Amino acid sequence: MLPVVYVLNGPNLNLLGVREPEIYGSETLADLRARAEAEAERNGVTLDFRQSNIEGELVNWVQEARSKAKGIIINAGAYTHTSVAILDALQAAELPVIEVHLSNIFRRDQFRQHSYVSLAATGVICGLGGTGYELAIKAMAGILGAKSQKSA
Repeated sequence: MLPVVYVLNGPNLNLLGVREPEIYGSETLADLRARAEAEAERNGVTLDFRQSNIEGELVNWVQEARSKAKGIIINAGAYTHTSVAILDALQAAELPVIEVHLSNIFRRDQFRQHSYVSLAATGVICGLGGTGYELAIKAMAGILGAKSQKSA
């Protein structure tokens, strides 16, 4: 059975393709999901790909991942910069976490340059558009492979 990786997407990512394409690109969330699932198949992992505009729902999913997944890839959207609750859940999950952002948050508004999620993240990928999801999946597969080899 392939390891499950949760891919969690936060607020407004359901508007990809129409919301500020000059910043976020023209791909839709469905496009990103298709790319991510193809990359997961190439790397021997199964994705559980979700999106919510509700902070508490994201927290619930992170808590659920603790028992149902081997890792979390998260683009928390605006909650990246505001949510101690998501940070606490990620830390409590005790799973590898990769934070993804479509845009380079360090070339954006000052308030977007701080990430609570980063405090729980194994790694951060930003500024590479949808390719960031593919890179995160490849990296997570490597992390999970390294873990299983150590325990073997």
